[in-house]
Amino acid sequence: MDAVTSSRIEVGIDTGGTFTDIVCFRDGRPIGVAKIPSTPSDPSVAILEAVAHLERQWNIPPSDVELFAHGTTVATNALIERKGGCVGLLATEGFSDVIEIGRQMRQHLYEVISTAETPVFLAPGRRRKGVIERVASDGSVLVSLDEDSVRVAARELVDEGVDSIAICFLFSFLHPAHETRAREIVAAEFPELKISISSEIDPTFREYERTVVTAFDAYVKPVVDSYLGRLEYELNAAGVDNEPKIMQSRGGMSAVSVARQRPVRLLLSGPAAGVVGAAEVGKGLDRGDLISVDIGGTSSDIALINNGRPILRAEGEIEGYPVRVNMVDVNSIGAGGGSLAWLDAAGGLRVGPGSAGADPGPACYGRGGDRATVTDASVVLGYINPEYFAGGSVDLDPERAFGVIESSIAEPLGFSLERAAQGIHRVVNAQMAEAIRLVSMQRGYDPRRFALVALGGAGPVHATALADELGITNIIVPVNPGVLSAMGLLMAPIEHEVTMSLQRNLVDLSPIVIGAALENLDTRCHQLMEAEGVSTSDTEIRHLADVCYIGQSYHLEVRLHLDDPAPLERLYRDFKIVHDRVHGHATDAPVKIVNLRSVHSIGRGEGLGVDGHSTDCPDSRKGHRSVLFANADGPRKTAIYQRERLAPAERIDGPAIIEQPDTTTIVPTEWRVIVQDSGDLIVEKTAPS
Repeated sequence: MDAVTSSRIEVGIDTGGTFTDIVCFRDGRPIGVAKIPSTPSDPSVAILEAVAHLERQWNIPPSDVELFAHGTTVATNALIERKGGCVGLLATEGFSDVIEIGRQMRQHLYEVISTAETPVFLAPGRRRKGVIERVASDGSVLVSLDEDSVRVAARELVDEGVDSIAICFLFSFLHPAHETRAREIVAAEFPELKISISSEIDPTFREYERTVVTAFDAYVKPVVDSYLGRLEYELNAAGVDNEPKIMQSRGGMSAVSVARQRPVRLLLSGPAAGVVGAAEVGKGLDRGDLISVDIGGTSSDIALINNGRPILRAEGEIEGYPVRVNMVDVNSIGAGGGSLAWLDAAGGLRVGPGSAGADPGPACYGRGGDRATVTDASVVLGYINPEYFAGGSVDLDPERAFGVIESSIAEPLGFSLERAAQGIHRVVNAQMAEAIRLVSMQRGYDPRRFALVALGGAGPVHATALADELGITNIIVPVNPGVLSAMGLLMAPIEHEVTMSLQRNLVDLSPIVIGAALENLDTRCHQLMEAEGVSTSDTEIRHLADVCYIGQSYHLEVRLHLDDPAPLERLYRDFKIVHDRVHGHATDAPVKIVNLRSVHSIGRGEGLGVDGHSTDCPDSRKGHRSVLFANADGPRKTAIYQRERLAPAERIDGPAIIEQPDTTTIVPTEWRVIVQDSGDLIVEKTAPS
């Protein structure tokens, strides 16, 4: 068998709103990257076009693909666009309105007319049914499940037209048998229905949050199940024989067959892949403390990576509703290259959250856009080369950028054109810097000890200004920032986690009791890993506990080390350290364990290699142009470099601009660039001149 036939082909495809990104590796080395237009009405169309692109452009037959990894926004879009299934809810009799009652806390306290802040649209009153059963708070059965009441309720829901049912009984996380049996009854009567049960989706306490996430799972399940089933079938028909892997919200991959069981875990699939990619880039450079800043056309996604692992949060928020799923802690704000600059009623300069989008886009696109954007300001300041935008594939009209900023911003404020453009950048940079503070300082981390990883088409444009704002002295610009999310899909581990509620004071527990509970969780994780069809001999196992002081309402996740001579004493010490970091104080008060969690993961082993520079290394300088930097008093003649021509170990002192097809890296005075052997750029602060 020749080398090409026996080589390992890996493909990562990340579906975005505008473009579908493709990366292809052979034996850990890149073959190519590409962007093709997305097809929002049916994302699988663009994916199949990507498969055709493999063979057409890179001579890779689909049958040679050994790993097909995919990041999808189908679950998120179904929720945001209200295009999920028709959900019916089965709850303990007397508790069917939990999803509507919610919590007493309101996000908008001073609205004259109150509006619902609970996701009632998931299951309106007529689609919520009570079932006769009752479990006590200690897990004991007070009222046995009335199976006839389940059948009657299910029939009534089917008459209402539901295609999916969420089952959420009181305290089912302590006694799941009633939910499991109810699912069996409904499935026997109506096998076509999709069913989600809370004891599998979110087996922890707090009825409202558990009901909401179970209902969300049931809501997106018909859409996601149909999409993934169709995708797998069409990929197989196109020649891709291996089962696709899907990115989950917590940053691990899952087989399609497993992901279809709990699709709510696919929310934030795309942003998670970018953070995983940033973590892997840092690992290759021996840097574990990073802040990833992914700046696109309409938004910025920001996340923190500590000791090589993305920071996770136990509960996310979608459309203002709590979604209690472990996910990468990504802070998204409406600030990107297409964000609109405008003046408020008091004459203050604002940027975003509105965006020009891809159509008509910024004014400089020449497609009818007549409002100033951040990209237009970048053209005015000299950051972007109008003749080399997107590698020269998009012609920009700088005169339109000059005109729209002059008329809508500069003249009303009495500013010069250049000062107005600087102001737009300063405002949007301040918003991004504040978002970075939220994922760092608000979590108890000093951003100054982290390096920024600049992702997306606009990340390297703003990175040095953000670093100056935050006191950060190191920036990493990966080889292909614009497609790092797709690369992250190939770098991510296969991972599964299972959680159980414990609710016990720490002093009442012993390592034997904890060990027995974790053994049960490990067994369930092992079953999920086996369903992936991978060898579990090299599985990394992590045990975690949600801990809080007795009387506290919310908990903190702490690593549990059962191999320690005194594991519970160490857990207590570690909890106080984490509590002090997050909240600024800690006491010797007693604590309790709320939940236990087991996480099993298998990494990809060897890292992916990236060819980021030319082998013959011709002169990388390609000319000069006038550039006005963020805090400069006037424009400076600045050297322009071509990224692909940079040689390993090459050093470039600012001011400089480095261009490549998918982004532009801005290097002001007092910054310098060092090219790594990997092709990544380290941009570091130098002593003030």
